[in-house]
Amino acid sequence: MIDEYRPHRAHWRRWLTVLAVSVVPIAVLGTAAPALATTHHPTGEFTPFADCPLSNPATTACIVATTEGGEIVIGKEDVPITHTITLQGGARPKENPKEEGEAEFIGAEDGNTLSKSPQKVPGGLSGLVKCNEISNIIERISCEVFFENGATGVNATTELAGPASSIGLNVENEVFAQGTALSLPVKVHLENPFLGSGCFVGSNSHPIVINLTSGTTSPPPPNKPISGSPGEEEVTNIITVKNNVLVNNSFAAPVAEGCGGLFSFLIDPIVDSRLGLPSAAGHNAAILKGTLKLAEAEAVKASE
Repeated sequence: MIDEYRPHRAHWRRWLTVLAVSVVPIAVLGTAAPALATTHHPTGEFTPFADCPLSNPATTACIVATTEGGEIVIGKEDVPITHTITLQGGARPKENPKEEGEAEFIGAEDGNTLSKSPQKVPGGLSGLVKCNEISNIIERISCEVFFENGATGVNATTELAGPASSIGLNVENEVFAQGTALSLPVKVHLENPFLGSGCFVGSNSHPIVINLTSGTTSPPPPNKPISGSPGEEEVTNIITVKNNVLVNNSFAAPVAEGCGGLFSFLIDPIVDSRLGLPSAAGHNAAILKGTLKLAEAEAVKASE
């Protein structure tokens, strides 16, 4: 498999070296407090890296990854990605990596590391919850009161469930389509006036951990292996990887919490029943299609 991507080896070795340019103690990571953060204005081809954490001296590389398509499958619900999701920040090498290519992820300068990009749930509220299928009469009546109304649109927003340092990154695995390239601890926010503002699948204490690969997965049944793609590389003063596909279909998803506000004790079980939660590994999937950009932090800073 490595031989298939041998033309990329020199470029990615270069960027692994870029990541290692500055050896700063791990304690420095994430210490740039908001009060110390500076607004940066990169120019030219470095413009996309405006939120690279250049105020943090540990940053040796800047990263922007945009997901422009794909889907998230949680239990019985398949949500297509139609609005761009942006992951941005910086990186530096891990001092004691478990495998070659591991980097320490550093959050975006303004704290907006993973954009909150709502995706429409197909069928909206009526598709998410079907009251007439509920056998328990109390739950069915509650469902009819809360869900059979005019405000039927539901958004699902994938949010980061933890600090930016909890994101795992391995550029070597990405280019050679092996192992985990990107590990994301997330929670899915289900948004609708009648679900309230606190309806989530997953939480900071119980995140959905998605270990994404550009290679081929080995999920438990009933899911079958699926494959990603390292994408096509363009090199100027930055590295741009287009048509990158990261996949995982072996993660688990917990029950929903906080749906319906004060009535969550009634609404949570209804949402769980419809989505099939908790959903064990082998019943969920994530396919993220997009673009990855990498730049040397010093070059970004010099463009301002």
